[in-house]
Amino acid sequence: MGKEILDVLGVTLWMIVGIIGIFALYLAVSGLCYLVQRAYYRGRDRAKGYTSLKTVTFGDESAVTGNRMASVAAVITLFLFWGIATGSKLLPPILPQPFVGESAFEYTAVNAAGESATGTVLVQVNAADSDDKSKPDPASVVGASFAKTDVVVVAERRAKLVKVQSNDDGGDQDGYTVTAINGKPIAPEETVSFDDGDVFMTAKGSLSVRPATGMTMEALYLPPPEKVWERFIQLNKEGYLGVGLWENVFWSLIRVVVGFALGCLFGIPLGFAMGLNSWLRGWFEPIVEFMRPVPPLALIPLIIIWFGIGEQGKISLLFLAALWIMTIAARSGVSGVNIAKVHAAYSLGATKKQILTKVILPNSLPEIFTGARVAMGVCWGTVVAAELVAAEKGAGKMIIAASKFSLTDIVIIGIIIIGVIGYLIDVLMRIAERRLVPWKGKA
Repeated sequence: MGKEILDVLGVTLWMIVGIIGIFALYLAVSGLCYLVQRAYYRGRDRAKGYTSLKTVTFGDESAVTGNRMASVAAVITLFLFWGIATGSKLLPPILPQPFVGESAFEYTAVNAAGESATGTVLVQVNAADSDDKSKPDPASVVGASFAKTDVVVVAERRAKLVKVQSNDDGGDQDGYTVTAINGKPIAPEETVSFDDGDVFMTAKGSLSVRPATGMTMEALYLPPPEKVWERFIQLNKEGYLGVGLWENVFWSLIRVVVGFALGCLFGIPLGFAMGLNSWLRGWFEPIVEFMRPVPPLALIPLIIIWFGIGEQGKISLLFLAALWIMTIAARSGVSGVNIAKVHAAYSLGATKKQILTKVILPNSLPEIFTGARVAMGVCWGTVVAAELVAAEKGAGKMIIAASKFSLTDIVIIGIIIIGVIGYLIDVLMRIAERRLVPWKGKA
């Protein structure tokens, strides 16, 4: 167990180093873009709006708004990182690319009689998406010794085993062995590099050829942007598994909206009740606080048992994902109302109904909108899990089905679409918040 803990700590340490490195690089680009922006606007009068008249803005949440230029630069930077890491053809080569083409190396073999000879292995490396089946012509390499010319065809980033002893004269006799690659000594379980890759000798004396893999990511793990775009165009025309792309997105959106609406319909009144009545708060608080940390994924088995695999089960899971967030947001909104406003309303003769509708509800709206934005994000994150439950349509179903066949480009398309729609919904919520709660951050 101690070794397992050390392994976990070691992996965690490397993750921290990697995250810090990526974050530092991203921040460095951010700092460079910021300097460019300052140089561009230097000497220009940009003071606009009420915030520009404030003498102190640090700590004032209402004075901090997102810089549009920074947002655009951040998105462009992410796409540049994506293109560089995947060796995109849209950019000039920056990182070393995997080797593709023809190469060769020589091996030195000793036969049973103790004679030494040099043979050649011709290596044809094809691109991952290539259908080329051609092989190098071994007749182009002339040799009269017992070591014959071998040919190996391998896909980029892959390894291929070459049994030179099967092709050489006397290679099946005891005492035959390969001793060197391009003049460099080699032994079982050792690796020797040649111009365009590595050669590894197995324990049985065979040679495993691996072409140079470069430093870019393989399309299996992260395809370049142009490949994702090509797949997006294809999905628009043909769909996936008999269902159109936007039909899948529509069904996911409907499920999220209905589940979120139900969570608001029941969660907000429950939160108000808990914030206004001590008995109801004590009655419901154990349930709310118990269910709040339970991830929606853990509820899938119960949802299937209780509601089956139809739409009711999927919407129920999304409803539960939103319910507790909205309940807590509404309760926090009620608890955060300035008591001086309540006393002032009572002193002016307001009834309890007027206190609720004119004081508590308006002052709770900022917290409720914040909770709604969080709940919507959680619902979009849960819809993929919800559509695991025997869904025939939906973006989550498309993602899960594509992942089973290692179609990473379709998975990325689904993730991007979900993220964009989630962002647009969040923008609409912020617009509604500015319209309905114009006093937020100003009192």
